[in-house]
Amino acid sequence: MTYDTVVIGTGLAGLTAALRLADEGQRVLVVARGVGSTHLAPATIDVLGYANEVVDSPMQALSSFADTHPQHPYARLSAEQIGASIDWFKGRLPALGYRGGLEENFLLPTAVGVARPSAVVPETMANGDLRAGGRFVFVGLKGLKDFYPAYLAENLGRVSAVSARAIELTPRLDGEADVGSLGFARRFEQPEFRDAVVHRLAGLLEPEERVGFPAVLGLGNAGDVWRELETRLERPVFEVPTLPPSVSGIRLHEAMNDALRQSGGRIVVGSPIVGAESGNGRLEGVVARASARPTTYRARSFVLASGGLAAGGIQVDSYGKIREAVFDLALANLPAADGRPPFLPTYLEEQPLDRVGVAVDDRLRPTAEDGQPRYENLYAAGATLAGAVPWREASGNGISLATGYAAAGAILGSDS
Repeated sequence: MTYDTVVIGTGLAGLTAALRLADEGQRVLVVARGVGSTHLAPATIDVLGYANEVVDSPMQALSSFADTHPQHPYARLSAEQIGASIDWFKGRLPALGYRGGLEENFLLPTAVGVARPSAVVPETMANGDLRAGGRFVFVGLKGLKDFYPAYLAENLGRVSAVSARAIELTPRLDGEADVGSLGFARRFEQPEFRDAVVHRLAGLLEPEERVGFPAVLGLGNAGDVWRELETRLERPVFEVPTLPPSVSGIRLHEAMNDALRQSGGRIVVGSPIVGAESGNGRLEGVVARASARPTTYRARSFVLASGGLAAGGIQVDSYGKIREAVFDLALANLPAADGRPPFLPTYLEEQPLDRVGVAVDDRLRPTAEDGQPRYENLYAAGATLAGAVPWREASGNGISLATGYAAAGAILGSDS
């Protein structure tokens, strides 16, 4: 089976590269072990939220951040490239109504009441911006675990200029005690369920309050549900990201999958890559383990977006050996190289393994120990790359989007 490009990984980085290439007329295959990290994280595009302190404007901070972090993926990209990836993303998925850009970060409440900076957010979350202060009420749904509005409101109430309180609803669940976020998302797509929620909130809301729901306002038509609730409640409504599974992340994943298929791309999930064929400095094919027999997919170009340690793209065995899982590529920032232990006893501090990843050149091609590309036609994107600590920087989806977009641009021969 021969393609123009084979992309390994179905997270945001892989799907971004695949969709951009398919839109340009390439025959693209995405192959992966599973669905990627989109199902775990909120669908916000966090470009750069922290650089020693909270970042107000990613545009203003990116240049100095790249200078002080020369191994970071952002050091391989210009602010213009990152901005172009955001513009492309917002225009390519208009149904999700993303808002924002590099100029300034939103400050959105999390499920535990922390203000999180994010550059680009779904329209269903934008009204939760805390920067202007104001009055907020958070609506809990009995039967939905891991979302505690009173805890959220109490923590958020410590933020200057923000007044927050909680309301707990007991919706009809037809005998189910533990519905879960996906179950509630499906219920919000039912008109009678929305009617019941609006009826129960009648008389409980105070003037000028913004109304926060857990991020379960539907799956395929969340925008319509959100707009209806705003109209009927006569107040700004917004979603608060919940713990996994992430309904907003699933929406993003499904929207990108649908767009890719409509552009002619093919997706194969459940077939991990177990081998590769190469010659003359080029990757010629990858071997996937299918249910019946191994299948070789050949292409002119390849994109590795299999994720980092959390996703299994970087693996640590029981002896402490660290390796890239698909092609056994050279890794940067290995703890053993400077005598550091792989783990520190302080749980909430940066760990030596956090910045481990694949080393790449300025075209995002993985390099060997001598600094030269391992394969002329292999590119890497997303959490596979070395040098970032996304959980500390609030940069994960921003890195994935920008590097996936840039990897596609390198394959297409574009500078952006």
